[in-house]
Amino acid sequence: MSRYTTDPRRQAPPTDGADLPPPPAGRRPSRRGLPTKEERSQSDEELQGAFVKTVDEARRRLNRSWPSLFATGTVGGIDVGLGVLALLLVKEATGQELLAALAFSIGFIAITLGRSELFTENFLVPVTAVVTGKSSVGTMLRLWSGTAVTNLAGGWVFMALVSVGLPELRQTAVDLGRHYPEMGIGSTTFASAVIGGAAITLMTWMQRGTDSVPAKLVAAVAIAFLLAGGRLNHAIVVSLEMFAALHVGAPFGYADWLGMASWAALGNLVGGIALVTVLRLVQIGRTALDAERQRPDEPRAPEEDSPGVPA
Repeated sequence: MSRYTTDPRRQAPPTDGADLPPPPAGRRPSRRGLPTKEERSQSDEELQGAFVKTVDEARRRLNRSWPSLFATGTVGGIDVGLGVLALLLVKEATGQELLAALAFSIGFIAITLGRSELFTENFLVPVTAVVTGKSSVGTMLRLWSGTAVTNLAGGWVFMALVSVGLPELRQTAVDLGRHYPEMGIGSTTFASAVIGGAAITLMTWMQRGTDSVPAKLVAAVAIAFLLAGGRLNHAIVVSLEMFAALHVGAPFGYADWLGMASWAALGNLVGGIALVTVLRLVQIGRTALDAERQRPDEPRAPEEDSPGVPA
């Protein structure tokens, strides 16, 4: 055999790239791991799909009759009450704050699957309808006030039942409810309320961005854990915890509750709208907002429901 015969075990010399297979048609390779133009376009379309779902959900909520609005808000208060009950049970049995916070997520799971509503959930959804001209500020205020009042009414009744039906939880309820009035109205509780409002509004946005029920439940559990584990100042949750204590002889009164709940609602409003809603609308972009403003106020065709979101 000639010594010039090529050894098949020897590696071929490097090429200049001419022999390499071409990239897939319609897609250019990105440089340094950056997303391609097509990937960015897909992400934008998915973002607009979440926005479209939010607008449609806003129209549904804002156009409810008064009885439907009251029933939905009352059930929402009861659902949160279930979470507070779970929190009290676990805290009484184990004394573990974080384990009790995880149990509290039962209430938010009930809200998600039962399609009830919290007052603070409505800092994102109806605002998109107002911004795009699909509803008025007056209609939004109707939703806010109706949901807040009925959340509190349903929660107050449910916590009264808990105080009578589970008397062994009374001391735990007092210990839990006194935390907020002892902190008082100040910068600490306001900052906590801003974080709480941002968290619950972020949960709303995450749930609008997916059709997956497991993903929605993950968002609900995560945010509920943050609210309870961090003792964040959330107007409805704080109110129900204070109601539980007030029903069994708390060392504070309803005037203290009203002051703290009002302070919490203000902070929640700032956090939910300024830190989440406004920034998400900026992220959506003026083009999508203008297109929605110009769109006729009529039911959306099936192909418009989730633009860019794979089935």
